[in-house]
Amino acid sequence: MLTAWIDNITPCLKDTKTGEIVDTEVLRVKRASFLRKYNKKNGWYADWHDLLKENEIYALVIHGSVDIQGLLAVRPDENMASAFVSWMCASPENNPEFSHEKRYEGVGGHLFAIAAKRSFDYGFEGAISGFAANQKLMEHYCRVFNAEPICMLHPYQIFIPEADGARIKEVYSYEWTDEII
Repeated sequence: MLTAWIDNITPCLKDTKTGEIVDTEVLRVKRASFLRKYNKKNGWYADWHDLLKENEIYALVIHGSVDIQGLLAVRPDENMASAFVSWMCASPENNPEFSHEKRYEGVGGHLFAIAAKRSFDYGFEGAISGFAANQKLMEHYCRVFNAEPICMLHPYQIFIPEADGARIKEVYSYEWTDEII
């Protein structure tokens, strides 16, 4: 489920209190025991340790830390020739549903950029697919990223074509690490 709002198209995260630009890294998370603390009960929408069974999990963190700002569950989808995003969400402190003053802007866009990179890695040239959480988010992704509403398997199913996924990937900068949690 795609739940992240695209609040600011910025190459790095922006601290909402200071305006400081903060560098980011992407870490792969493979340990279910680590993911157990990221769950429905504390604002992460899903029990992330369960998502490991069928997905790769990536964490967007502040450079040099494991301070997670967003999580992405993604896998290759041969039928749609895309990276299928099973779940994507910003941390509760960066999510307007849970926090009136977000800590960082740019988390949602970064998560889409990670999905676009994985799409290239899978051989799908940037194509991304997934199910938006609601119609408002689906329309938001269509407006911001030229997503196409295809609504075949889910009422809010979207597809971001290769060229648009490639553009998303190019906007955002982060360090892709080989570090695995």
